[in-house]
Amino acid sequence: MPLCLDAASPGREIATLFPCFGLFMPVINRVAEFQPEIAAWRRDLHAHPEVLFDVHRTAGVVAEKLREFGCDTVVTGLGRTGVVGLIKGRGTGQRIIGLRADMDALPMTEKTGLPHASTTPGKMHACGHDGHTAMLLGAAKYLAETRNFDGQVALIFQPAEEGGGGGKVMLDEGLLEQFDIAEIYGMHNWPGMPVGTFGIRSGGIMAATDRFYIDIIGRGGHAARPQQTVDPIIVAAQMVTALQTIVSRNLDPLESAVLSVTMVEAGEADNVISRTAKITGTVRTLDGDVQDFIEAKLGEFVPQFARSFGAEASIRYARGYPVTVNAEAQTRFAAAVARDVVGAGQVDDDVAPSMGGEDFSFMLNKRPGAYIFLGNGDSTELHTDTYDFNDDAIPVGVSYWVRLVETALPVG
Repeated sequence: MPLCLDAASPGREIATLFPCFGLFMPVINRVAEFQPEIAAWRRDLHAHPEVLFDVHRTAGVVAEKLREFGCDTVVTGLGRTGVVGLIKGRGTGQRIIGLRADMDALPMTEKTGLPHASTTPGKMHACGHDGHTAMLLGAAKYLAETRNFDGQVALIFQPAEEGGGGGKVMLDEGLLEQFDIAEIYGMHNWPGMPVGTFGIRSGGIMAATDRFYIDIIGRGGHAARPQQTVDPIIVAAQMVTALQTIVSRNLDPLESAVLSVTMVEAGEADNVISRTAKITGTVRTLDGDVQDFIEAKLGEFVPQFARSFGAEASIRYARGYPVTVNAEAQTRFAAAVARDVVGAGQVDDDVAPSMGGEDFSFMLNKRPGAYIFLGNGDSTELHTDTYDFNDDAIPVGVSYWVRLVETALPVG
């Protein structure tokens, strides 16, 4: 493997060719050496998935390794089961940046058939959080060993990203204040992007994830005498179609939004017209003004539409994760670091945003930072029962974390 010297950090050797995917990249030699060990950690986590805040084994493994690596401080139980490790660099710098990884799995049954497949029925690492946790542990090991930075880095291992809002819980329990974090960065693997590539954009990169719950009240009766009823199923069926016009005919076509009806419930017997019906769905937006508009429009539209059929309807709109908004300066910085790792041609700094949600958004609402996509290669999609994190991406992701810290907090 040919080597060159890293001009930014004199004396540190970096690998210019990582053979598993044939790309010329300054993957750090020491990180490349760690790869089999980090992959083993990742596969162990994959085999023992835990969901929401119930990540006690995972958090225990993380805390044990952080102490083993020599982190200066290891705090457990923040955000119920979150873990934070603090590493101090050389010199007297006090600036602290945060790096965050999520730890939780999904309530799914795995069907990969892999040797390291889930051993827990009904739970699966189908989003790659096992890889995120392992890569940040790899960065922790390297940074604690070299300390080639002037300042401090907080390594944040978060529970309950998958619908539990664990990031917000960690914030509510004082994460940023306790560690005086100035900037914060996150990373997520991305199927379909080649291994050895990154994607990032300034502004909204992941969507707000809201839900709506509609209750329709009509007048029930015998299925043989529909003229004596106000059929809420007819109202619901028409409403499902009409709801789509809120995006297609009320929103600027240049704006992004998704409104999806995901559940319709009504009736208990085949000879009875029900009195009530329920509609449930989700709204995804990349802009706060668009989010406000759709919420207000739904509040006006739903009761008016139901009244046109002689029925009544109410709506409850529940806001979930906010838009994940990358700060402009930190996005430029993160993109530059990624280019340093994989080369300019392997970084898309105007990647298309995703309408999926991410609770790292809560942290970016409190501190400037950036969230970046890491290529996972030709894997199946996230949240599918055949997905697996690509271990070939480990040296790239760990090198990105290391470079980010050493560039943001340079020695001398």
